[in-house]
Amino acid sequence: MSEPVLLARKLTKRYGRVVALDGADFDLYPGEILAVIGDNGAGKSTLIKALSGAVQPDAGEMRLMGEPMLFRSPMEARAAGIETVYQTLALSPALSIADNMFLGREIKKSGPLGRFLGALDRGAMRRIARQKLSELGLMTIQDIDQAVETLSGGQRQGVAVARAAAFGSKVVIMDEPTAALGVKESRRVLDLILEVRARGLPIVLISHNMPHVFEIADRIHVHRLGRRLCVVRPGDVSMSDAVAFMTGAKEPPEALAA
Repeated sequence: MSEPVLLARKLTKRYGRVVALDGADFDLYPGEILAVIGDNGAGKSTLIKALSGAVQPDAGEMRLMGEPMLFRSPMEARAAGIETVYQTLALSPALSIADNMFLGREIKKSGPLGRFLGALDRGAMRRIARQKLSELGLMTIQDIDQAVETLSGGQRQGVAVARAAAFGSKVVIMDEPTAALGVKESRRVLDLILEVRARGLPIVLISHNMPHVFEIADRIHVHRLGRRLCVVRPGDVSMSDAVAFMTGAKEPPEALAA
């Protein structure tokens, strides 16, 4: 097997007496969808925040493309090529689709207007935004200048996914991307995730939706009590087994244990 794109070993994070991560390990390989599942309080959110720069672990090692990394902020993780689509989407409802796509990394006009006055090249941002949406098949969004607040839940999620795919050069992390969506919109988002993977980007998918996990994940990282319990393949275990591992009702076979 090839080397992991994103790796973590023995990550530890404490909040007072609460141990959120207790020597957690993690491996994401090239071109795969890795689902991360765990019961509430298992520490999976803290693990993802550590990988995406939102929290700094107290101990442990992380590597991106084989190089040691320690992100002090999500901006540093983004600069390194790790994009995260949060459950809250982190979109600005009043701004346009194009403005949201380039939020925090706007393109300035060339010449003195951009250099000294900070004038934005809105034409270029609109053009690139439309291209990125089209690449993922988001053709139902007609007006790139319409406010995000006028979009459906699925369309908003599509904009967030397109933004991550456009700028995530190494890894895309998706936190519960279908949690607030209906059946039809969830289907579209799952198709989007598969399209992002088809473009060569490995994806970390955090989800409570077992049918979705078993449909699109290549491997499933089961997190329990602050650490990786095991990694399974959807074809090797049942959904009920995965839930039992996650909740502690059943222990994984020794060959699968982390």
